[in-house]
Amino acid sequence: QVQLVESGGGLVQPGGSLRLSCAASGNIFRINDMGWYRQAPGKQREMVAGITSGGATNYADSVKGRFTISRDNAKNTVYLQMNSLKPEDTAVYYCNAKIVPTYLISEDDYWGQGTQVTVSS
Repeated sequence: QVQLVESGGGLVQPGGSLRLSCAASGNIFRINDMGWYRQAPGKQREMVAGITSGGATNYADSVKGRFTISRDNAKNTVYLQMNSLKPEDTAVYYCNAKIVPTYLISEDDYWGQGTQVTVSS
């Protein structure tokens, strides 16, 4: 079994900051790409930021310059630092990881349970 557990969401005023964390645990052989997605009410889930096992990153245009993704491979954890938050960033944020479990020979897609981020005054 492999699990992703997120933390760090909440309510913040416009212009504020939040840091999301996502820790992978279980029967993990290797973690490849990790990333964050979000889904606002009535909208499709969209990619926010991604990071490879080597540290290369990519971002949605809407968050470039405001959000930073990072990972700690020793802790199997990915982070999303969100600064200068806007009301349009309000969504449920999901962690995603491409993981090779110890009981498979290829990677599989894993998702966290989601954490609510609300930006409002």
